[in-house]
Amino acid sequence: MAGSTPGEMPFLEHLEELRWRLFKCAVAIAIGVVGAFALLYSKRIDIVGILAQPIQPYLRQPLMVTHVGDLFDIVMNASVTLGVIAASPVIVWQVWGFLSPALYGHEKKVVIPALVAAAMLFLAGMALAFKYVIPVTLAFYASFESDSVNTMQTVDGYMSFVTSMCLAFGAVFELPVVIALMSALGIVQPQLLSKFRRHALVGCLIAAALITPGSDPTSLLLLTVPLYALYEASITVSRFIARRREHRLAAEVA
Repeated sequence: MAGSTPGEMPFLEHLEELRWRLFKCAVAIAIGVVGAFALLYSKRIDIVGILAQPIQPYLRQPLMVTHVGDLFDIVMNASVTLGVIAASPVIVWQVWGFLSPALYGHEKKVVIPALVAAAMLFLAGMALAFKYVIPVTLAFYASFESDSVNTMQTVDGYMSFVTSMCLAFGAVFELPVVIALMSALGIVQPQLLSKFRRHALVGCLIAAALITPGSDPTSLLLLTVPLYALYEASITVSRFIARRREHRLAAEVA
């Protein structure tokens, strides 16, 4: 299919190629999940111990299990997550192989850096949440504990909290990539983004309130600040892309 255009391949052949690429993605994910489960089941990677590090200073007793299948569910969820991450290069390669023949040269130059930036920003958001936001949020919650109350933390509740926070921060860190792609396609302009700065600040606050679990102001503030900073960074990226786009169009006209 290399070097061809979408019009040169019949529709049924497109479907056949899509089917095989989806099959390869499924096989890669299955291999990744099985491999991750083998590592976790053999205790070579203590996923519960790793994820429980932020809460250890605030525990009066070990994390509690309230259901016989809680640990199995955690291992399975972690295996699926790690399996998808391990298979992500194959998935990206198959998606790129299917879409690249339909893209122009300048579009390919935009998509490849966008994919790399998306992966790096997602991992950066998850790392920020795990290393800084979750410990600060747990410290805020722990400040309300009393000696007259015996606080017990369950494994499933804590793991759900950590997972939702990490995924939320990873998702919101994709904002510059989304705006960059929209700017490259001419959907949004940097002037429009600059005009709606105040509205964006309110929107970031509302989005942080909807994304963060619980109602504590600490996690709300810790998500609002980087989210708005990413919006400002998106304006800079949009200006750069808009100038590049104008120069390319001017060159084509000349």
